[in-house]
Amino acid sequence: MKLSRSDEDRGDETIAVSIIEDDEEVREALGLLIDGSPGFVVLESYGDCESALKQIGKDPPDVLLMDIELPGMSGIEGAERIKKIAPSTDIIMLTVHKDNDLVFQSLCAGATGYLLKTTTPARILEAVRDVRTGGAPMSSAIARKIVESFRRTSSPLTDRETDVLTLLCKGHSYKMIAGSLFISEQTVHFHIKNIYQKLQVHSKSEAVAKALKERLV
Repeated sequence: MKLSRSDEDRGDETIAVSIIEDDEEVREALGLLIDGSPGFVVLESYGDCESALKQIGKDPPDVLLMDIELPGMSGIEGAERIKKIAPSTDIIMLTVHKDNDLVFQSLCAGATGYLLKTTTPARILEAVRDVRTGGAPMSSAIARKIVESFRRTSSPLTDRETDVLTLLCKGHSYKMIAGSLFISEQTVHFHIKNIYQKLQVHSKSEAVAKALKERLV
């Protein structure tokens, strides 16, 4: 049953939570956890993003708990659309996935938190409170992976090599790079040879792709 923000049992401090989860057992368990905890109320539960998008704009929850892998529209695409119609809603991804790319895609789509489904009930409630006070709750395993990801993307290139690679990514020719950096084309070739060796690539396109993927420029 959908609750209304005008219901008398909703206090000013109550956090309204909606859930998007295709697994019925998980969805019901989350609902029982939220509704059974003082200071929280389930506003609505959905089995997919399409259903949620029809309702959330009419009565946005304070916090939305949602999975990534959903039937039809993915949680990542759903998060991006939901933030457009309910910008004040804080989204916490609650999923089995701890892949770096999915984490970053979720955060870029508008999610504020990212928890694994193995997270304890107490921690889930804590995360919902935390996100409403400006926090960005994440499972320790996710936080560790993000830190490790940043460490991996620490550039092996020198400052000058980074300058050359940046211009290369912008589509500059060797001659243009030489002119921009006030160096000879021979020196540009020297730097690019070192860049290829350090990045373990064999062409300009591979170097550009790796630079963008690993955020080296």
